[in-house]
Amino acid sequence: MSLTGLFLISFLIIHLIGNLQLLIDDGGKQFNVYAKFMTTNPVIKTVSYLLYGSILLHAVQGLLIWRQNRVARGGTRYAVKVTRAVNTSAKLSSNMGWLGVIVLVFILVHMYQFWLQMKLGNLPMATYDGQEYKDLYTIVAAAYQNIFYVIFYVVSMLVIAFHLWHGFQSSFQTLGLNHRKYTPFIHVLGKLIAVVIPLGFAVIPVFMFLLRNA
Repeated sequence: MSLTGLFLISFLIIHLIGNLQLLIDDGGKQFNVYAKFMTTNPVIKTVSYLLYGSILLHAVQGLLIWRQNRVARGGTRYAVKVTRAVNTSAKLSSNMGWLGVIVLVFILVHMYQFWLQMKLGNLPMATYDGQEYKDLYTIVAAAYQNIFYVIFYVVSMLVIAFHLWHGFQSSFQTLGLNHRKYTPFIHVLGKLIAVVIPLGFAVIPVFMFLLRNA
């Protein structure tokens, strides 16, 4: 669970770097070139299969752990609710199952909207420097003109932020990689990742929507 989670975080960083090319004002050239490289390079294609497997394994493991924890608690609620100070990490930990389900739904919708269209869709073609590229940029730009999809995307990024806030640092703890010297840095890095990565993704559809509707 921890290893697949850390691998998926590394993918998010690379994916964000690629998606930021959507903000370049070149009619989608850089993004379409990037998309073709990511879908035709043999090394990237091999890693992508590992990625799909990791997403599935991470989701299944997460749901199983969530179910086991509920069974261990007996699925009951206390008659008297005790009020106590609970830190943010503990609250997120107790809701990781629900957060994970929402993230999984977002991934499935996102892959259908873009990945499947890139693989099997009848996309328009764009020509740059004498070479033809599938014009995925047009599909993405059209999707980001739908205000409901933009809202869904931004809310999903907020959920991913909560998921990362707890998941990153807990992965190191689960792997036994705690150290009084390095653990504070890991916590800070985890919070930074949880804020910067989802924020970076969320900015893209919002910017493209506002730009087209200015």
